[in-house]
Amino acid sequence: FVLLVLGFSGLVTGIWGGLLRLGLQLPLPVSHANWITYHGPLMVCGFLGTLIGLERAVGLRVGWAYLAPLLTGLGGFLVVAGFLGVIPRLCILIGSLFFTGVMIRILQIQPNMANGMQMLGTLAWVTGNWAWLLGRSIPQVVLWWLAFLLLIIVGERLELTRFQKPVPWARKVLGAAVLVLGLGLGCAAAGLGWGGTWAGLAVGLIAVWLFRFDLAWRTLRMPGLPRFMAGCLLVGYGWLLLSGFWIATIWPQSSGAAYDGALHAFFVGFVFSMIFGHAPVILPAVLGFPVVFHGVLYGPLALLHTSLVMRLGSDVLGWSAWRGWGAAGNGVAVIWFLLTMAVLWAREAHRFRQAR
Repeated sequence: FVLLVLGFSGLVTGIWGGLLRLGLQLPLPVSHANWITYHGPLMVCGFLGTLIGLERAVGLRVGWAYLAPLLTGLGGFLVVAGFLGVIPRLCILIGSLFFTGVMIRILQIQPNMANGMQMLGTLAWVTGNWAWLLGRSIPQVVLWWLAFLLLIIVGERLELTRFQKPVPWARKVLGAAVLVLGLGLGCAAAGLGWGGTWAGLAVGLIAVWLFRFDLAWRTLRMPGLPRFMAGCLLVGYGWLLLSGFWIATIWPQSSGAAYDGALHAFFVGFVFSMIFGHAPVILPAVLGFPVVFHGVLYGPLALLHTSLVMRLGSDVLGWSAWRGWGAAGNGVAVIWFLLTMAVLWAREAHRFRQAR
């Protein structure tokens, strides 16, 4: 629970800082100006890195594995608290190195392509964190963080394809796309402009692969939670495809509407769709809560995507005011979803106590 609090502090302040960057008038102490500057690291490393590390630590059930989410959560919290310098970045880097150890252990227990894919994503995260510690700007490292989340998610979805009829060439195509992604990341890190083109093409190819081979097309026909999860996944793959196209056409960028659109199509449209779809299962597994679902969860999901359409449409059309409202809708959707899940769990706990 404490580690979750550390992680969610990165989520809340990351959203807050992102809204401030778009000009929304929200209160902010001067000492916490890092919320604006480090909006991206708070979301990716402080929140998502901590959450993923905690999930793996709970599954592995060894004490040292909790050092990964502890250190990344602590690094994010130091940023939230206004600490400058290298200490927060060093905590995040060391935490990601412990997470590498966790993934090595998982790969030893179950050596397969799915876990190998997640291992590659972990190495991309470490590389990005190392570059950030050495003083590289966030636009120079953000593609490494993007690859971290993408490969972690793809590895998890690849694991589930074993429940389908195997297609002999499917994994070869996915492996080729990951090789192209690695080529693009390396070239972009070396300052070659076409590195972003290759990385974006790889992201788009992976999105097409997920559309074709993911289990979601089967679970979409099932009622309740499986259909909700499938809907989240398939819509997220659409945003992933758009993000790949955008990156391939505009990278490298460091600011502006195209930069905003490419990154938020991925981090909001794709990643948060995955979070919405998997949270009703993953968070109960981490906290020991029952798995609950209710149709009201479609409300925040719809708001997330409609507000993202508004935000990215504003990027294309140059409507700065509408971009701010779209971003505010994204933040409200995330908070609405988490509060709804909390109410559902509280209601289920109350029913359980009554039954006893």
